[in-house]
Amino acid sequence: MHLPTLPEIEAAARVVYAQFQATPQYCWALLSRRLGTDCWVKHENHTPVGAFKIRGGLTYFEQLAQRGALPREVISATRGNHGQSIGWAARAHGVACTIVVPHGNSVEKNAAMRALGATLIEYGDDFQESREHAMRLAETRGAHMVPSFHPALISGVSTYWWEFFQAVPQLDVVYVPIGLGSGVCSAIAAKLALGHKARIVGVVSTLATTYADSLAAGRVVEAPVGTRLADGMAVRVADADALAVLTMHLDHIVMVSDDAVAQAMRDLFTDTHNVAEGAGAASFAAAMQERASLQGQIVGTTLCGGNVDARMFAQVLADD
Repeated sequence: MHLPTLPEIEAAARVVYAQFQATPQYCWALLSRRLGTDCWVKHENHTPVGAFKIRGGLTYFEQLAQRGALPREVISATRGNHGQSIGWAARAHGVACTIVVPHGNSVEKNAAMRALGATLIEYGDDFQESREHAMRLAETRGAHMVPSFHPALISGVSTYWWEFFQAVPQLDVVYVPIGLGSGVCSAIAAKLALGHKARIVGVVSTLATTYADSLAAGRVVEAPVGTRLADGMAVRVADADALAVLTMHLDHIVMVSDDAVAQAMRDLFTDTHNVAEGAGAASFAAAMQERASLQGQIVGTTLCGGNVDARMFAQVLADD
């Protein structure tokens, strides 16, 4: 698949910056001491929807608009952050938006999507079932189905890695959580576009292993999803295009348990007073898991989302 070039990422940044400015990245002293080496955090929890996904929604709709192809209605599926991205961009372009979420989805992510004007439908027990229902619904209604993985989304998401790599050119390695793949493919795109030296390490949940299994097998392998905390990584079926990119460019993959993710959520709050959702803490959890091999290196992590229900976050903190 086509990964965005440097001029394409720069063009995407202009679209993104019409809505909000570059997010910060900090080398937190306490977090670095905990890891045992310099640890930078890219704060995508500081976007207007509290996660990186908004960047992709903006560029996806901008490309539709440039082609004169804005539909009357869009439909998509999500565990929350992609849905907020699509809801935000659809509202900006005056397009009706319906989002399908699985039963038991985050209460607060659902509320945020509704606040952006999206109509929510609860269907299925996981993201894959919601996704398949959304595709059927779009066909029935004649609506435009917005995928969760697409080159137009990647061009927008790449802007956050482009910001990070330019701000911290000395990074040796970055840890990137993998959901359906837009985040990690965007990191790869920005690295290639800038000629950056950093190794890119993918992170998956031990309870959502489709990408780890697929990379090992050399083909898409479906895997059950059971993660309680890392809903942003709760994908049952890897995307074939994303898998091809990862096969060529990923350094290696790390699997993190829900317990490790919960500990990283506590660590991030203690050391930075930022709230991380499960997938948002997975990057630091993976770095801590590989702590012994990272000494003397400059490590990049991403707090890619902070949208965790208050009740769940309170329980995570209380479980320490």
